[in-house]
Amino acid sequence: MALTIGVDIGGTKVAAGLVDEHGEIVAQTLRSTPADDPDQVAQTIAEVIKELAHGHEVEAVGLGAAGFVDETRSIVRFAPNLAWREEPLREKVAALVGLPVVVENDANAMAWAEAEYGAGRGESHIVCVTVGTGIGGGIVLGGELYRGRWGMGAEMGHMQVVQRGRLCGCGNLGCWERYASGSALVEEARVIAAAEPRRAATLLEMAGGSPADIEGEEITEAARAGDDAALSAFASIGHWLGQGMADMAAVLDPGCFILGGGVSRAADLFIDRVRESFARALTGSGHRPVADIRLAELGASAGLVGAADLARRR
Repeated sequence: MALTIGVDIGGTKVAAGLVDEHGEIVAQTLRSTPADDPDQVAQTIAEVIKELAHGHEVEAVGLGAAGFVDETRSIVRFAPNLAWREEPLREKVAALVGLPVVVENDANAMAWAEAEYGAGRGESHIVCVTVGTGIGGGIVLGGELYRGRWGMGAEMGHMQVVQRGRLCGCGNLGCWERYASGSALVEEARVIAAAEPRRAATLLEMAGGSPADIEGEEITEAARAGDDAALSAFASIGHWLGQGMADMAAVLDPGCFILGGGVSRAADLFIDRVRESFARALTGSGHRPVADIRLAELGASAGLVGAADLARRR
């Protein structure tokens, strides 16, 4: 049985899995991320690899990194939640574990896993959109992962959807993730609750009466209880997700979109609005096939499964 190890490295945790050629996880482990020390991050990654490799014949390691990975799949140019700046991650980890290593953007790894083993099975042209605090994603075209010339493609959350719009953490204005992410959901709910408290009675009760204390889990719970402000906030991000997907379809023409990330766990509250907004905004609507919009299937394990599989195909 051909085994590879996939490691999903985030700002708070390092999750790793021993993965077979069918995308099945044989064993898993987890560590906290020492995010402010690049050398300690490399040591932690090496520890989980050695733990999983013990007693097994492992052919390669894939690292899914939350940051900009260069075109050689070896250097992390920049990571927003880790102290990685021009970090030679492949070289460091390979020296520590004595195995071939490839580095991939974590959202790309997740998209590849969904394409091969999850919601994208059987489709060769896929756009995977991950909706969490921000928006990330990955693109598979013609069965190949699209990385861009410099390895930094598919940063779709930073498409400009509103001219001179809301300030984004990236420094630009009007980015997609400022209107269609988990952060946007919370911001929208807080604004509605402050302006029209009667519409947000249930939501405000859950938040102790303060709009500023409203958080994502409360919005989901309140929406399921019928709170009008919470439902409106979900409708807003559904609209903007559909609009952004339509813009991407005009450029990429995928066969399907896969919606993942933490916010997608509440997809029943907004997926219909996403599909309606997408169909309405789609260029040439009524005269072209409409891409399917599916929910991701692999959950939190997608990143490590994808990283492991990409290492196998190195």
